[in-house]
Amino acid sequence: MPELTVAAIRYAVARITPSRIPAFDEHLTEAATNAQQAQSLAPLGTFIHVWVINVAIARHPACGARGARFHALEALIDAGTEDSTDALLEIQQILQAAKAEAGLSSGSGP
Repeated sequence: MPELTVAAIRYAVARITPSRIPAFDEHLTEAATNAQQAQSLAPLGTFIHVWVINVAIARHPACGARGARFHALEALIDAGTEDSTDALLEIQQILQAAKAEAGLSSGSGP
């Protein structure tokens, strides 16, 4: 897992999911702007939290299925064609595992 710095997380994203770099950069710009406007570092902390979890979900080739499953569950919920309770529970489990892997406490961040 990368250190909890923008540079380390960006490097990890570039290695693991390079197609996500534009989204990373856009979100970083948005977080920096929000931090400046709010005069608070909270938006940058949230940014780091979100992206380190993204790295944790996608970082293992064997767990690539975990990332794919996460996105499939999101699509199922977005479609709204069936009860999403089980999908939401599974997403929560994936996120909890990723947070633990990233060394984030369950009560920190978004």
